[in-house]
Amino acid sequence: MQVNTLNYNSWVDKYTDYLFSFAYYKVGKKEEAEDLVQETFLSAYKGRETYNGTASEKTWLMAILKNKIIDYYRKPKITDSFSTYLDQTEESFEHSFFDQDNYGRWSEKVEDNYFSKAADGYLISKEFQKFLSICLEKMPSKLKAVFVSKYIEDEKAENICKEHDITSSNYWVIIFRSKTLLRTCLEKKGVLG
Repeated sequence: MQVNTLNYNSWVDKYTDYLFSFAYYKVGKKEEAEDLVQETFLSAYKGRETYNGTASEKTWLMAILKNKIIDYYRKPKITDSFSTYLDQTEESFEHSFFDQDNYGRWSEKVEDNYFSKAADGYLISKEFQKFLSICLEKMPSKLKAVFVSKYIEDEKAENICKEHDITSSNYWVIIFRSKTLLRTCLEKKGVLG
């Protein structure tokens, strides 16, 4: 089998936009995404001798970027902030969606059949995808990363917990909050009735 050679002089021109959009989608911060892409190119260049040609350059670079993103979320400042963020926002979140005078039941402004609506045709439409993208951009990055891993990339909960170094309890709180915030945003955009 012929081993493909790398053309690292063209990486920036060929792959920056692709890698950046993936990184930005995962971390939600322009500067962080730019840094991750830079680190990816640097790591790939340093490890160019290990490239065996079984995958395309683009696939190989994407694998490196995914590992960089995993490392990013494993940094103590990021993992510590998940729990801190959930603790700090719990009260405001509870007051926004639950009726405190009625034993913590859903507020009247939130529909009773919150999780039961299905509109498969609309969910795959371009119009919905546009609104989904807008609402995901507004979601706090700590919630967005876990939400995207579960619902966009269809990763298993166990892998998501490992990747983001969060507990199972934190995972379910993050999933619940992100779905609630997303639904609220889509309602404000007039997408959900």
